[in-house]
Amino acid sequence: MTTSVDERVDTVTLTIKNNVATVVIDRQHVLNAVDATAQARLNGIWEQLEKDPTVRAVVITGAGSRAFSVGADMSASAVDKTGLEYWASLDPHGFGGLSLRTSLDIPVIARVNGYALGGGMEMVLGADIVVAADTAQFGLTEPRVGRLALDGGIHQLVRRIPYTQAMGMLLTGRKAGATEMQSMGLVNEVVPAEELDAAVQRWVDQILACAPTSVRAVKQMVTQTTHLTAKEARGLRLPALMAALDSEDSAEGVRAFQEKRPPVWPGS
Repeated sequence: MTTSVDERVDTVTLTIKNNVATVVIDRQHVLNAVDATAQARLNGIWEQLEKDPTVRAVVITGAGSRAFSVGADMSASAVDKTGLEYWASLDPHGFGGLSLRTSLDIPVIARVNGYALGGGMEMVLGADIVVAADTAQFGLTEPRVGRLALDGGIHQLVRRIPYTQAMGMLLTGRKAGATEMQSMGLVNEVVPAEELDAAVQRWVDQILACAPTSVRAVKQMVTQTTHLTAKEARGLRLPALMAALDSEDSAEGVRAFQEKRPPVWPGS
């Protein structure tokens, strides 16, 4: 069954169609920078999607062709806070409600169409798969304006790419192109800008080809066990894992294999 929901509130859009949610930050006049209103809206979207069992993949991007997001809106009054005031007010889920979020069991694909700087880069670090236009630029540039990437940037980057590569970016605030970030292991695929949507769709289709319960279990197992050894992690009876092991999806997968046909996933 095909369902479609469209909402537009506070310059952030959510579209749900064919089990895929698309989140677009549409503040092109400030290169899709996020202010307090947009931050709250993004948090609300993630909370909504966490409760929607029909959504099997999420794509997040920025409107237009210039920027994914350049992070915090430096023109907004929120940046008038002192460094200590800003640190005390940090969102527990990180920038955009995504960079440190561990409660969203749905795969997130970052469609990086341009600049992903500061908080924008932090949101990329909160994604599971990153597909970028060859013109995209990445960076945690906060030190160049006397700030720090405290919303997940510093702590996530050193966990996602090799230490010296991460420190080379963190200590200089420099920008890096999509191809360089792919060589570091952060970006899955780099394509010409005009091929970006097709590339993202290929990744979405591959996710949708898998059992929904299996995908949710994988995501939950990864996000909930990164602090454990592999042996300790294997022993956890996480809710999504137990649901997947006892699911109709599991039975359908075996039947489809035996009958030499594509599976039709019940999603439960």
